[in-house]
Amino acid sequence: MAILVNFAPLLHTSHMLKFLLTLYLVFFALSAPAADLVREKRLADEIVDTIVEGEAVWLEAGKHPFLSIYTPTTQRHPRGAVIILHGRGMHPDWADVVAPLRTGLPASGWHTLSLQMPVLGKEAKYNDYVPLFAEAGPRIRAAIAYLRDTGVKHIALVAHSCGAHMAMHWIARQGDGDISAYVGIGMGATDYRQPMKETFPLASMHVPVLDIYGSAEYPQVLNMAPERLAAMNKAGNPQSRQIVIPGADHYFHEHNAELVKAVAAWLNQVKL
Repeated sequence: MAILVNFAPLLHTSHMLKFLLTLYLVFFALSAPAADLVREKRLADEIVDTIVEGEAVWLEAGKHPFLSIYTPTTQRHPRGAVIILHGRGMHPDWADVVAPLRTGLPASGWHTLSLQMPVLGKEAKYNDYVPLFAEAGPRIRAAIAYLRDTGVKHIALVAHSCGAHMAMHWIARQGDGDISAYVGIGMGATDYRQPMKETFPLASMHVPVLDIYGSAEYPQVLNMAPERLAAMNKAGNPQSRQIVIPGADHYFHEHNAELVKAVAAWLNQVKL
């Protein structure tokens, strides 16, 4: 059966513009990439009951709850708190980089709050994740609000790999006024023939920055190191540093202890 549509009322310019705008918004809503919340839930179900150190804390961003793991320091005079952002497709208790930092930094006087970041399917690449960077901001803000409510004054943001892309996206738009320090681990990692879509705002940051990576890193991370250092120098914070962990790859396999030690040492010498 044929369906006849009368477009005569739309011929007026204002009506036509409203009609086209509505079509665009509907198309955008249907096509805009979004995090795989089902996979997030599956990851949470797998790890919540296995947490030995720390406790699961459910935060909310965009009306969606997401998992974080809070691990407090037992020191009488905490230095502050560290928000940890994991790499692509991982979770807040990932065995390399994330779990060692979240469980190791409390010994140096830092509470840690490790966040579940937006994830896609296992086959997703860097270009697939770029549209998701904006979804990280509400999660970072929720984490900051949670820590402020517990009385934390100084907050450091520590981000690895894709988490660093997400952190940099947030800082580029919100500035770094809500944090006291930033640590980027393995910054600049992408996929083959997928150059970075967004420039890191290192040159415009006010807080001290630690750029840390391994000597056996991905080529993109190694090749960008001079550029990142130049941007940090332009920002002019004398406490910023670039550190290379000898022999470490992008995931710091067998070098997590050195990573935790270097990050803790830098955080504890920074004047907040």
